[in-house]
Formats: sequence, structure tokens, C-alpha cells
Amino acid sequence: MSPLPEPAAERLPARRATVGEGFDIRRALPHRHRRTIGAWCFLDHAGPASFSAGRGLGVGPHPHIGLQTFSWMIEGTIQHRDSLGCDQWIRPGQVNLMTAGSGIAHSEESPPDAAGRFQLAQLWIALPKAEAAREPAFDHYPELPVLERGGFRVTLLAGECASERSPARVYSPLIGLDFAAAGDARTELPLRAGFEHGVLVLEGSVELDGEPLEPGILLYLGSGREQVGIAASSPVRLLVIGGEPMREEILIWWNFVARTRAEIEAATRDWNEGRRFGEVRGARTARLVAPDIRDLQLSAGA
Repeated sequence: MSPLPEPAAERLPARRATVGEGFDIRRALPHRHRRTIGAWCFLDHAGPASFSAGRGLGVGPHPHIGLQTFSWMIEGTIQHRDSLGCDQWIRPGQVNLMTAGSGIAHSEESPPDAAGRFQLAQLWIALPKAEAAREPAFDHYPELPVLERGGFRVTLLAGECASERSPARVYSPLIGLDFAAAGDARTELPLRAGFEHGVLVLEGSVELDGEPLEPGILLYLGSGREQVGIAASSPVRLLVIGGEPMREEILIWWNFVARTRAEIEAATRDWNEGRRFGEVRGARTARLVAPDIRDLQLSAGA
């Protein structure tokens, strides 16, 4: 295999963060050098981790605007509740897709009384401007297309691959794939040249066109590629995401994606003053408070 060409390939270290009540995560997007990959504007990998009874994930009610939250469950179970009245458990191999649009609130919590394991990829998709204020919605996908390619089990999370299409309802041209192998595996993944792509290893190690990649590094592949070779010699799991490069500038702050500072300021005030987003009934974890607007620092992605 030939090495990845330069300068299209960028190695972007994920940063450590904490979510909920003390779960460590690796945050790969947004990155100061790469805010988006297609319309994917946020990528957290939480776990794998074990927890004792009553010490699982607990993210209390919080708001979103202008985006879709895309939760890919790898290990464990989480209960989603939202201000539309949806109450849905997500289990391994399933996706929860919440479209925030003009505004929604939700909570995410592990079972309250049982010990367990936990591993999750949490992504956000920036809605295009024409869809950013659409009515909020929630979709649960208990089954997704699965492909077998050269020893890899490939789950099609979003978009199309090898004549298969994910049922996930998205509003931008995207691709999302989960690759898992128990040992030796090798395949050539066809890519859309008009998409930009990124790869994040969640567990184990892999070679992409002969270049090694391990957890903690998001490899940005750029656009113009028609394929990439993926090879592993031991158990591995990785995500491949991509999409048409965004031509719109977005602003990301706290749990909001918007086009203007005024939108974010209004959403922050509305949430902290109990307007607009509705109530998440049944949540066991305390409602989150948006940071002070005076501390507002926006990150732009285009």
C-alpha cells in the first residue's frame, strides 16, 4: 500500500474532556484546526468504561438548537428522554437521532440501579441553514445495514455504501461507518471524491494505506480520494465519517449550533429562564444551567 498523500492527511489529536458525572471522553471534533468534516461538527468517544450501581452516565436535561444529535451505542444502555415526550432506551448496535431544529431539550442516563459497561460515540450534525429552524423530532433506529468486507463487520450509520442505505434521516450528504474486526482483516473502502473524510480509531490499531493509526488521533483524509485501504491484525473498532464540505459558516457554543451570536444569546436566555425548550419529564439528573452569556466565546466552523 502506498503512503497517504500530503498535505491532504492531517493528524488531529483528540482532547480529553468529562461528561455527565465524571465519565472521561475523547473529543475529536470540533478541533481548532478542523471544525467540521462534512456537516459532522462534533465527535465524542466515551468509554469503554465500567461503572458500579448508581454510578453510570447521568447527563441532566439540557437544550440544543440548529443540529442533530447522533448517538451510536457500542456497549451498555442509555435512557433518552426529551421535551417532545419521547422516552427511549438505546442498546448496542442502535442509533438515536434527535433533530433539535428550533429547539429541544433532552437527558441521557444509564440504568439507575445496575452496574455495567459503557461505550458510546456521540456525534452532532450541523443542520443546513434552510433546515436549522425546522420542527424538532426524535428517531430511534434499532437496526442498521451491516456489510461484511474482508474480515470487517461494517455498520452503515448514515448515508449510502455498497448499494445499501442507512435509514437515518439526515439533511446533508453524509457518510458514517463503524468498522469492527476480531482479528486479521483487510479491505479497500470506496470513497466519494466530492466528500471529505475522517477516521477515528476507538479501540485497537489499524493501518490506513499502510499508515498506522491508534485511538486518540482523528485522521483527516481531505477530499478527492476514491478509496482507502484499511487493515488490522488484531481486534479493532473505528469510525469513518465524511460528507460534502460545508459552504456555510456556523457558530458552535455549549450545546448550540447557529449562524449568529444573537441566536445563541437568545437560546441561552430562553433556556436559563425556562422558556422555549419545554420540560424533560422523568429525568433523574439535575437540569443543566447554560454558562453565563458574558463568558460567551464562539468557535466558527465552515
